[in-house]
Amino acid sequence: MLRRSLVLVAALAAVLSPLAAAAPKASAPFPITIHTADGDVVIKTQPTRIVSLSPTGTEDLFAVGAGSQVVAVDNDSDYPKNAPHTTLSGYTPNVEAIAGYNPDLVVVSNDIGGVVESLQKLGVTVLVEPAADTIAQAYDEIRQLGEATGHTAAAATVVKGMETQLTQIIRSVPKSHRHLTVFHELDPTYYSATSTTFIGRVYALFGFENIADAADTTHSGYPQLSAEYILKSDPQLVVLADDVTPKQADARAGWSNLAAVKAGRVLEVNEDVASRWGPRLVDFARAIAAVAKKG
Repeated sequence: MLRRSLVLVAALAAVLSPLAAAAPKASAPFPITIHTADGDVVIKTQPTRIVSLSPTGTEDLFAVGAGSQVVAVDNDSDYPKNAPHTTLSGYTPNVEAIAGYNPDLVVVSNDIGGVVESLQKLGVTVLVEPAADTIAQAYDEIRQLGEATGHTAAAATVVKGMETQLTQIIRSVPKSHRHLTVFHELDPTYYSATSTTFIGRVYALFGFENIADAADTTHSGYPQLSAEYILKSDPQLVVLADDVTPKQADARAGWSNLAAVKAGRVLEVNEDVASRWGPRLVDFARAIAAVAKKG
C-alpha cells in the first residue's frame, strides 16, 4: 500500500488528458537524456515496446498519450482498463519473462532483485520512477515519462491540468473548513500516514492537521494508531482507504461520538487512487474536498 502545504497551491498543475487518448507524434528528437534521481538515462530512439512494472507509471504513460506504445503491464496495473495486463510482477520481477516481450523500455518503481542491471545487460533501457514523496516529484515523473516516450508537450499539458484543477478544488473548500483534523486509515488495524508522506502532503494542501503526526515516534511516516488515540484525537475528517465502509466505521465502539461521524465527514476511497502519485491525484483531492465542505 502505498503512498503536503498551501505553499504548493500556486504550483499545483488544466484538464486531465484522457487516459485512452491517441498517441501524438514525437515532440522531441531522439536520442534524449532523461535526468532522474537515480542518474541520467539515455533513450536512443522513441520506444515502441514499453513494459511497465509500476501501476503509477502505467497510469502516467497512458495519460501522456503513450498507451499505444505499451505492450505489457504488471499484474497490479489495474488502470486504465485497456492497458495490456499480464502476470508480470513488479514485486518479484522475472527478467526472462520481461525480456520475452522484447521491450525497448521498461519502467519500474524500484530496483527489486537487481532487475535494472539484469535488464541493462540484455540491452534493455530501464527508467526508475520511485514512489513520489512530494507532489512536485510526481509532476517531474510525469514529465520524464513524457520526454522518454516522445510526448513532452502532452505531459506538460497533463501537469498543467493537474495544477489548475487542484488549485480550483482546494479553493472550493471554505476557509472555515481549512483547518480540520484528519485521520487517514490505511488498514483496519489503524495504520495511518503522516504529513511527511505523499498522502499526508495532499491533506496539507488543504491546511488540514493530521492526527497521525504526533503518534509517529519512530518517524516512519506510517504509524499504527490505537483505537483510544483516535477517539481522544476526535478527528473532524476520516478517510477510509482500506475497503472499510463508513457504515462499518461508524459502528465501531465510540465512533458515533467522533466529530467526523457527527458531521458526516467519513469518506471511503479507493486505496489505489489514494496512494498512487499519478493523474488520479486530482480525483482523490476532489473527493476529499466534497466531504470537507460538509457541516
